[in-house]
Amino acid sequence: MHLLKFALPLAVAVAIARADAPVDLTLDQALAAVEHANVSALLSREAVAQAVEAANQQRVNLLPQVALAAEQQRALTVSSETGALVPSGPTNRFDGQLVANYNLLDPAQIESYRSARTAVQGAQLNYQATLQAVLTAVAQAYFTHLHDLHRIDVLDSNVARDKSLLDLAQIQLHAGVATQIDVTRAEAELATDEQARLQQDTTVYQSELQVKRLLDLDLGQPLKLADFSVQQMDAAEFDAGMEQHALDQRPDYLSGSSLLKQNQQDVLAAKFENLPTLSLVGDYGQANIRAFDGTAKEEWVAGVEFNLPIFDGLKARADRRAALSRLRAQERSLHDLNAQVSSEVRLAIQDARSRFAQIALAQKSLQLADEQLRLASLRFKQGVADNQEVIDAQNGLAVAEDGLNDAIYQYNLSRVELARAKGEVRDILQEKAP
Repeated sequence: MHLLKFALPLAVAVAIARADAPVDLTLDQALAAVEHANVSALLSREAVAQAVEAANQQRVNLLPQVALAAEQQRALTVSSETGALVPSGPTNRFDGQLVANYNLLDPAQIESYRSARTAVQGAQLNYQATLQAVLTAVAQAYFTHLHDLHRIDVLDSNVARDKSLLDLAQIQLHAGVATQIDVTRAEAELATDEQARLQQDTTVYQSELQVKRLLDLDLGQPLKLADFSVQQMDAAEFDAGMEQHALDQRPDYLSGSSLLKQNQQDVLAAKFENLPTLSLVGDYGQANIRAFDGTAKEEWVAGVEFNLPIFDGLKARADRRAALSRLRAQERSLHDLNAQVSSEVRLAIQDARSRFAQIALAQKSLQLADEQLRLASLRFKQGVADNQEVIDAQNGLAVAEDGLNDAIYQYNLSRVELARAKGEVRDILQEKAP
């Protein structure tokens, strides 16, 4: 599975390198490439790295501090003897020391480090939340481009019907069954539909650029998407019990819970600022008149330092109040996010149910529109009606074909949104129609 995770983006990269060939892209390849190509995902990953290093910086105060110090001094001093100033010196002194300090007990620093480690977990969850948002955008852009491509087929079919109607109108005119208005009307309808077909090329290009931008693909290289249809499931398949599952899986909710834990640790750290600290201090070295002159004398200092805050200018009290305020704010935010997640899942389920039902209605409308066109064409061929009925029926069929294309597209989007609301957009890959 891990090999597949890296192989798919690599395959995309190899295809990109061939500027003379289009990029063949499937939905699973597009989603797999997000972590390695999308700018938002990459920036969020850097935020995780920064949080890790911030925690490492906070850990510094809990580890031993060791330094090597060397100092050469030359001094001339003046002392007062019997009321007169007497110079002494000049003197030389060289000190080479190994200085060490270690905090044995510092509750505030310990809790601050724990808070920083929790912040790392929060940054990782934020990355997952960003990743889910980008995966949603990529899946939506993918389905949008497929929808726009399918609409070209609808428009091409409509133009083909217009040309057939124009040929029939000219035949009927020569046979004396139709009039010139029938031919002109057919020509006008053909021109209108050809214009719509040309405009659709721009729409397709726009949705193609969106996919390329999200995946950092070469904007000038052709793109070919593999078709993907989400399995159409009956409404009974959806379970309202998904809400709790979403709360356990959604990275944005888990990130909010992690931030709440961090705020609680910040409150403790502020309380611990009034507690005493205990440290080991010491240094060891040699003193010379001049560096490395052979007159070295050993010197060392070792001790235990105890520090009990008595008055810090009310800093600890202010830190605690600020931490408590952040904690209360996050509790309210998390409560609201709980309701938001539940409502998003409920709405996504309802939307998927509705979109599924609309597909059946769109298919029925298409069947009726096709039958209307058949009957209208038959009436025109028999000379009992002009081609206005045929044009209206053709427009109705085009609308029905568009409606079915839109219904399937909206259903696919609703399933993407349901997967996002549940916490994992990539689950949509498991729902591909056979």
